[in-house]
Amino acid sequence: MKRRSMKHMLHAGAVMALALPAGVLAQPSPDTLVIAQSVDIESMEPNMLNQAVSINVHSHMFGTLLSVTPEGEVVPHFAESYAWNDAGTEISFTIREGLTCEDGEVLDAEDVAYTLNRAADPDNKFIGHTPGFVFNSIGFVSARAEGPRTAVMTLKGYSSTVPGMAAKIFIHCKDSYEALSNEEAVLKTVASGPYKLVEWVKDDRVVLTRNPNYTLSEPAFDTVIWRVIPEASTRGVELVAGNVDIAVNIPPDQSAAINAYDTAQVVSVAGTRRMFVGFNFSGAFDGTPGGDAIKDVKVRQALNMAVDVPTICVQLLGTECTRANGPANVGNPDIEAYPYDPDAAEKILDEAGWPRGADGTRFSLVMQGPNGRYLNDGQVQQAVAQYLSDIGVATTNDLMTMALFSPMAREHTAGPVFFIGQGGATWSSVYDMSLFPTREAPVNNGMWFNEGWQSRWDSLKTIRDPAEEKRVVNEMLEIFHEDAPWIFLYFQPDFYGVSSRINWQPRRDEAIEAWTATLK
Repeated sequence: MKRRSMKHMLHAGAVMALALPAGVLAQPSPDTLVIAQSVDIESMEPNMLNQAVSINVHSHMFGTLLSVTPEGEVVPHFAESYAWNDAGTEISFTIREGLTCEDGEVLDAEDVAYTLNRAADPDNKFIGHTPGFVFNSIGFVSARAEGPRTAVMTLKGYSSTVPGMAAKIFIHCKDSYEALSNEEAVLKTVASGPYKLVEWVKDDRVVLTRNPNYTLSEPAFDTVIWRVIPEASTRGVELVAGNVDIAVNIPPDQSAAINAYDTAQVVSVAGTRRMFVGFNFSGAFDGTPGGDAIKDVKVRQALNMAVDVPTICVQLLGTECTRANGPANVGNPDIEAYPYDPDAAEKILDEAGWPRGADGTRFSLVMQGPNGRYLNDGQVQQAVAQYLSDIGVATTNDLMTMALFSPMAREHTAGPVFFIGQGGATWSSVYDMSLFPTREAPVNNGMWFNEGWQSRWDSLKTIRDPAEEKRVVNEMLEIFHEDAPWIFLYFQPDFYGVSSRINWQPRRDEAIEAWTATLK
């Protein structure tokens, strides 16, 4: 396909019809909130979760030491306060009194220390967000209780992200979970948060009911049902029919149709999820033309210049966006994003030793990625593949369910290029950069390594001055941009369908908090 046909293809792909029902079905009862997500949770085990959809559900069953507000402020939750030691190797949390799990067990510092050590125990073989991302990022060593109210976390060194990271760790009660085998914990929970589990029907729904032993807040709804509805159009239909109160990932081209009904509206928010095409440096694709080509930084820079991100945003995401210049939401404003310049991209590839062959192809790539997980993700991947093919890099798409793709990304086998979105934050650049604490970290999906980046990352453990931290962070972001381990795309805009019967405002970070919703 010639380049001039690219925008026509994008425009044609953006038009979708929403077959809306003629009538409105019965709404949920006044004490029930129904939320529709695109995929099911991975497990009931708090330490086997990697997807935002799973974390959303579990955040209702488990409390955390601290919380992050929609504005990015880290505030108390189970912990009233925290303090660092002088060396920056230990952080102590003062635990509230009066915390209780759903089965009546008192929750105190011993339970916090148990939670942290259980997640880190290699014998448990946990691969979720806490052991795989949080602990790798902050250099977790161990935890201990000093009396009933003080939990101490020992680290390899200081990190400004630790308090915010503590807001990501689900605290569970020691006696309750010691009574469960790891196999049992995959299927059931003992809640410490505002809701407890009623049932989990795989690939269909998770039903929660209010936990009477949780006293830090009083949700407006007694029951929260999380429905699994993979098709975006079906989520829209269920929303306007009154069967769903909150629906995620509404395609923007459905907004007008949904807004025409008085039962719901579409609310958009500038999201924090980093969308990109990653390169796999693990060695799994060594010896193939594509696998060898992407090792060359000039090739990676050229592929960045081949993709017209603003056009993708307008035509496939229904909004204008600025191309990302790095992995951080709060990035380095002095870095200019890669321009769309296919002629320059072709010249760079020629000079790098990858000319077009007789058939017009320089080398071929397979791009793997999920279909139905992110906003119009299949169409975006097809568009990126076409842009690359237009400059002679013959790229084919291998689309699959998130359930298949997620372990491939975590185990560094997706590729040689792969499409993925990683959740981000507005409260810390270092948090967003924590995808790359080491080459082997599970969240470092492409096993990218750069000595300049790594040495500066390690140095952050000795820096307590925010201004000095910012200086080092900006240097790291320059390294990341120049080395181009991603084809930089965009921060995903999020479109939520919201029932007219509730008051609820979405957050930028994809966290869905049912306890902030109220009935009108």
